[in-house]
Amino acid sequence: MQKILIFITFLLSISSYAQEAKKPNVLFIIADDLTTTAIGAYGNPVPKTPVIDQLAKESTVFSHAYSQYPVCGPSRASMMFGYYPSATQTYGYVSGRKNVGSDRPSLAELFKEKGYYTARVSKIYHMGVPGDIEKGSDGQDDPASWTEKFNSKGPEWTAEGKAELVQNNPDGSIERKGGNVMTIVQADGDDLVHSDGKTAKKASELIREHKDEPFFLAVGFVRPHVPFVAPASYFDPYPFAKITTPKQAPNDWEDIPERGINYVTSVNAEMNQEQKQKAIAAYYASVSYMDTQVGKVLTTLKEEGLENNTIIVFTSDHGFHLGEHEFWMKVSLHEESVKVPMMIKVPGKNPAVVHSFTELIDLYPTLADLAGLDYPKAIQGKSLKPLIENPNKKVRDMAFSVSQGGRSFLVRTEKWAYIQYNEDASAGMELFDMENDPKQFNNLANDPAYSKALKEMQSRLIQKLKKVRKNDLEIDYNSAK
Repeated sequence: MQKILIFITFLLSISSYAQEAKKPNVLFIIADDLTTTAIGAYGNPVPKTPVIDQLAKESTVFSHAYSQYPVCGPSRASMMFGYYPSATQTYGYVSGRKNVGSDRPSLAELFKEKGYYTARVSKIYHMGVPGDIEKGSDGQDDPASWTEKFNSKGPEWTAEGKAELVQNNPDGSIERKGGNVMTIVQADGDDLVHSDGKTAKKASELIREHKDEPFFLAVGFVRPHVPFVAPASYFDPYPFAKITTPKQAPNDWEDIPERGINYVTSVNAEMNQEQKQKAIAAYYASVSYMDTQVGKVLTTLKEEGLENNTIIVFTSDHGFHLGEHEFWMKVSLHEESVKVPMMIKVPGKNPAVVHSFTELIDLYPTLADLAGLDYPKAIQGKSLKPLIENPNKKVRDMAFSVSQGGRSFLVRTEKWAYIQYNEDASAGMELFDMENDPKQFNNLANDPAYSKALKEMQSRLIQKLKKVRKNDLEIDYNSAK
């Protein structure tokens, strides 16, 4: 009898080990400042993004995914902790930990608590680009999230090669400039000279080293964030003279409130037509370089036989204006700045396209749900697992985002995009019919014919703010599981 019990115990231990070994890995890949308008899978055939396009064909692609704040720091803090910036009052270049509290695990920390090896390579929480990349420093990291962390130092705007500043350089006399500006560098050397090449190499090494244990590997690529730096060969497919700049509406700014005019425009950046074309071409080259680095990581995953047990996420922290409305960069709550690419590949699930509204904060509960992990139910994201199971379902009927220190708001429904500046709308409003005016050229907020729609969207905003600001953060972590 004792031998039988010992044998049963042995079988149970084997079963337990097998179940443990089946924990799905998570490969979380995030680009920096990547707009949907620069990806083939989202409808633009000009940028060369074969790796991301192929991943999209194998994934659930979310066509209406939105950032909660179109600036790196607050967007990433919101995404990693699962709370709206309006709930945590996290609007700056911080990790978000201070306002959330030490007893609330980040997405990565949750996996670490559940026995996963967790690591980040390069930028996951906020890092200054190019500053922290030049120094190889941590930026505003959250140490509790990781078993290990690795930075990817790169030369950025100082890289050797042909350089050109296309912002506030009307006479072309300045070759290059540091900081958050549109310096273009067609760099000498290969992929490994730069941060993203080093990130791909380190991520591949970590996959090989930790393939026999469950891992949550967060891989942060810094391109296409400015400066637009990539090896020169990535510029070859994009001769600037063949770049078509976005269509403009006559007198477009006349119906946009002053606060709605973005902080970088073709006007205040003194950009001529050639510089606009060069900026777009360089952005595309940066995207292609980043796409190639993603491919190296995915190839390693496949070579190590981990594809069938790894959940893959690809997304960005927010979008980027490439001359729409003569706007450049992010911060704006217009579509190109706040909408993000997002795709999730789950082993055993058929590829699909989901049109339900989704938000970056939804990634926290989604990944926990897919991995079978309990998570704090007080977080404000919603699991997208039901959409991966049935792409025709909906989890949200709108998207919500804030900007400008939490003083500007976006409510985006299928029919309308409503932007309000200040909580009392004292700095203006924008209302766009997204079915008939997807490029957002005609602001209907002051048109009496649309007063009913305006009131409805204002009401939605009021209700959303009440719900978001409900003090969920006071809920005890243990009781929220």
